[in-house]
This record gives sequence, C-alpha cells and structure tokens, in this order.
Amino acid sequence: REARGIESVAVESVTVWIKHFSDQTLEAYLHTQDSLGKAGAYSIQGKGAHLIEKIEGDYPAVVGLPLRRTAKFLKDVGVNLPHPVEAIYRAKPYANWRDFS
Repeated sequence: REARGIESVAVESVTVWIKHFSDQTLEAYLHTQDSLGKAGAYSIQGKGAHLIEKIEGDYPAVVGLPLRRTAKFLKDVGVNLPHPVEAIYRAKPYANWRDFS
C-alpha cells in the first residue's frame, strides 16, 4: 500500500511514584542490569517493578506504548485491528499489571 502521508502527534502522561529504598536495594537492582536501555532506568514489567510504589495513568504507556491511544489512531486511519484493545486491558497480560491497577 502507498503511504497516505498522515501525521499524528500525541502525548500520554503517567505519574509513577518510586518507593524509598536503601542504597543496598539500589545497588542490587543496578547489578541486575535491568536498568540498561530503559527510559527512566527501570522496567515496570520487569525487575524494576519492586521499586515502584504506584502509578496513576496507563500501564502500557509506562511500558512504552499507550495502547488505547495507538489503537484509536490506527482505527482513525482505517486499520482494522485483529484484537479489541479493551480485551487486552481486561486481560492485563503482563504478570504485574494488576498490581498497578
């Protein structure tokens, strides 16, 4: 298919509260190297989850892709999604997604 030249810009804001933790906890986490290559140096869906107290906003946006916003954009440009995005939100497939809901 030929590109249609559509541009969309959006911002998704999520507030993440980090727990107070000891230097020993920080050193142990850094030793795992889970922080490497991560925006904010943590992965909520990985080993960094134990550093997070709570979030306010869209969990998938913290992971890296705001699914609802992305699905809306794709529908707006005529892409038929193979799976309803709300079913993903109901299933919460990441192991710890429910912990932050």
